[in-house]
Amino acid sequence: MRVFQQKTAVQRFASAEEFARQYDLGEGDFILASRSIYERYFEPLGLKAHVAYKSSYGSGEPTDIMIDGLLADFRRTDCERIIAIGGGAVIDMAKILVLAGEHSTQQIFQREVPLKKERTLIAVPTTCGAGSEVSNVSIAEMTGIHSKLGLAADEIYADEAVLIPELLSCLPYDFFATSAIDAFIHGIESYVSPRANLYTEMFSMKAMEMIIGGFRQIIENGADFRTELLDDFLTASNLAGIAFGNAGTGTVHAMSYPLSGVYHVTHGEANYQFLTAVFAAYQRMKPEGKIRKLNRFLSGLLGCGEADVYGSLEHVLNRIIPRKRLREYGMKEEETQIFAARVEASQQRLLNQSYVKMTADQMAAIYRELY
Repeated sequence: MRVFQQKTAVQRFASAEEFARQYDLGEGDFILASRSIYERYFEPLGLKAHVAYKSSYGSGEPTDIMIDGLLADFRRTDCERIIAIGGGAVIDMAKILVLAGEHSTQQIFQREVPLKKERTLIAVPTTCGAGSEVSNVSIAEMTGIHSKLGLAADEIYADEAVLIPELLSCLPYDFFATSAIDAFIHGIESYVSPRANLYTEMFSMKAMEMIIGGFRQIIENGADFRTELLDDFLTASNLAGIAFGNAGTGTVHAMSYPLSGVYHVTHGEANYQFLTAVFAAYQRMKPEGKIRKLNRFLSGLLGCGEADVYGSLEHVLNRIIPRKRLREYGMKEEETQIFAARVEASQQRLLNQSYVKMTADQMAAIYRELY
């Protein structure tokens, strides 16, 4: 039984210029990037690569339509090396470019065709949340069902992940906060996953420790203090990505997908809505399992009693960025049951990786609680 793997080599550079020089970026490279990051840090370098911007294919989280458009443009080039410079959305879209064939995004995500990797991918994250640079997962909305699907396949691992803290320096505070919370969710969900083991737990725990420690410093010193911690948060996100790339995420992610798909809430923010409610439900449903070990660990990070862990965590996260009610995104009350049924029907991969596998009725109760 395989317990752990780390296929992606992790590199670190002080600047975009150093990275570009070391990798000799240029002709024959296909760069998919966030426009603002590329124009600020890479355009002055005068690279001769083929450059595409994620915004050219649509706004928000990736959809099958956006990736199909990207695939069409990429297939008109003869590039063999792909450089993804951006957040999780950019990297998730770029992962599909490594695959052989002329298949559509829907065919790929629904596993209707064989997956074969034939190109090199270098992933350069510009947020501190997704961890996509070291995971074998790509997430996209399938517009026909108005929900996200995850493709988990070793064929889409990036060959190399390049960490450049400098690239996070212009990240707006809201995006920083929700992406860092997303990384924490990767850590906590992978920790209690049935697929977790000693190896993955080490990465999960260190990521959670670094993120909570960083949040407490920001609360004490103010939002601008995050600029002193960019290396820490980028590293923590990477560690959490390694953890969930092996052990998986669970119900928090699963429940967030309809909210993102229907109301276009960004991935990290959508996950944030369900974090403490799902784990409080886990605590009620299976208090004697591994969650006891988790609660003991979190109580040390948060400086509270084990019984108060999720209330204290909620308090810390709300001081970083307040959590909204689901109705504030436009969600309708009747959708609490509709969303739960949709999750049960389409997200079995994630539900099977959860600490407790919830039914549609149990998830509907959480949606109603948060509505």
